[in-house]
Amino acid sequence: MRTDFSIKEDVLDELEWQPSIDETQIGVTVKDGVVTLSGTVDSYVKKREAEKAAKSVVGVKAVAEDIEVKYGTTSHKSDTEIATAAVSALKWNIAVPENKIDVKVEDGWVYLTGEVKWEFEKKAAKKAVENLTSVKYVVNNISLKNNIDVSDIETKIKKAFERSADIDANNISVKTDGHTVKLSGKVHSLKEKDEARNTAYFAPGVWSVDNELEVVY
Repeated sequence: MRTDFSIKEDVLDELEWQPSIDETQIGVTVKDGVVTLSGTVDSYVKKREAEKAAKSVVGVKAVAEDIEVKYGTTSHKSDTEIATAAVSALKWNIAVPENKIDVKVEDGWVYLTGEVKWEFEKKAAKKAVENLTSVKYVVNNISLKNNIDVSDIETKIKKAFERSADIDANNISVKTDGHTVKLSGKVHSLKEKDEARNTAYFAPGVWSVDNELEVVY
């Protein structure tokens, strides 16, 4: 069992290791394996990368992310300007289905809604807008819907886990109910938990994933 102090040291080292992050802008506290990140950064991407870095550290059970995004006055754009840029970015991204995504912006927060067929399309939509200037956060409420036969989803996901070098398939249980997948069992890191969720979403016919995997060490 790792101590909170050693986890904190590794999180700080991981933040320093990332070229896109200024670790001096981010505060780190750890209690019972739960990492809390705080501070202020000048882009949403840095906020996302800090959370990703913390999740990659062994011993981290959960990440509470309180980092605030603040842009300088010279680069600040209005919600209307952000929305216009977001619509344009989605239009020119070939991985995003045309006319399937609605955009709303409030105080720099971008809300995406609509329906797509595949998880990679949902992720592509978020990625297309999160790098835009003045975006503070992206709420991705895009839903998945397709007419794929769901009879063998469970088998396909299990085989995908077995192929993965990053997932211990022996400790994960996969159950399906229509287009919904439930993952339970034990994994060794938050990164592995996220990887299992993402892998399950790649299976044709999956609309939602209930990720109940427990992180143990």
